[in-house]
Amino acid sequence: MASTKAPDSSRRSDRSRRAIHDAALALVTEVGYRRTTIEGIAARAGVGKQTIYRWWPSKAAVLMDAFLDLAGRGAEEGGAGPAGAGESGGTVPGIPDTGDLVADLKLVLRVTVDELNDPALEAPTRALTAEGIVDAKLGAAFVHKLLDPQLALYVTRLRAAQEAGDVRADVDPRIALELLIGPLMHRWLLRTLPLTHAYADEVVDYAVGGLAPRP
Repeated sequence: MASTKAPDSSRRSDRSRRAIHDAALALVTEVGYRRTTIEGIAARAGVGKQTIYRWWPSKAAVLMDAFLDLAGRGAEEGGAGPAGAGESGGTVPGIPDTGDLVADLKLVLRVTVDELNDPALEAPTRALTAEGIVDAKLGAAFVHKLLDPQLALYVTRLRAAQEAGDVRADVDPRIALELLIGPLMHRWLLRTLPLTHAYADEVVDYAVGGLAPRP
């Protein structure tokens, strides 16, 4: 008599989680964060809303996990995603170190511009940024899980530039990286002016000019 193999509950669970993640990201992009609901995510994913509440306490928590999952998938595939860029222009661990600090920073900031302008990433990023302001716990998780690992890549590259004599020894890399990231985020948040590669290049030129050793 042939044996009947029991269903793999862990695999089914993984499929459900991925479907919920994809549904949350799609809905936020299509209708915005405010109009996205747990009921809507459940319907899009083909699961009951109690399944979602069993794993997450709120739609913000669903979106956070979905965004982290998207970042992980981008890193595995070497494609675009909400993380640091590498030599391939995709999402890989670390910022390239070619020995040319300006070129390396322009490369990673251009990738950042592309990601911020990507509709698939822009909507969830804006939603998490805004929600993190009013929800301190979510905001702390957003910084700890997503932003801090990315910022650490800049610190590593700037410290290497210090060791090579391209950046003053008295410069604090953690503050210096804000000269690079801050202007991009400011322009992106306000949406008053276009966020372009040319602007990213100028930000690098201005910032590195102030970081370079003085004669």
